[in-house]
Amino acid sequence: MARLETERLYLREFEESDWEAVHQYGSDPEVVKFLAWGPNTKEDSRNFIRRAIGYEQQEPRKDYVLAVVLKAKGTLIGGCGIHLSKPNSREGGISYCLNRHFWGKGYATEAARALLAFGFQEMGLHRIFATCDVENLASARVLEKVGMKREGCLREHIWTKGRWRDSFLYAILEHQWQQMKSTSRG
Repeated sequence: MARLETERLYLREFEESDWEAVHQYGSDPEVVKFLAWGPNTKEDSRNFIRRAIGYEQQEPRKDYVLAVVLKAKGTLIGGCGIHLSKPNSREGGISYCLNRHFWGKGYATEAARALLAFGFQEMGLHRIFATCDVENLASARVLEKVGMKREGCLREHIWTKGRWRDSFLYAILEHQWQQMKSTSRG
């Protein structure tokens, strides 16, 4: 069972009772504007929770989909995840999505940093990547703040919501993360 803790957040496994909070952000067209899914129906949100809970049974575990919860209030404000994409290459990808009432407060950056630490320290990954829509500048800033480097643009690689989507590809290597971590301490 995964439970990560940051200064202001808990990243924990989803529970059945989380579906309404998930539906609140997952059904918001503004939140999912740049994502390949949504806006969600109530059934979509319930199915997401079931899938997320199901990942706990993987052996070995390749997918961690976690609720983002404010420590101070216990409020579920979003979701995030890290997924082992190429086991033999020790490569994984991160993702995050927050209720828009909690945007611009550094929570996505905090969650992404925790995912990187978990990926490198606990999962033994060598490379962690993320993609974001080229129009999603806020997400691009989050990825840059956590030390990820833009490696390029994936042109028209996803068909979603009636259009082809371009995405920026970001990544960080374990030794780069270690270097960044050691310089931030000193």
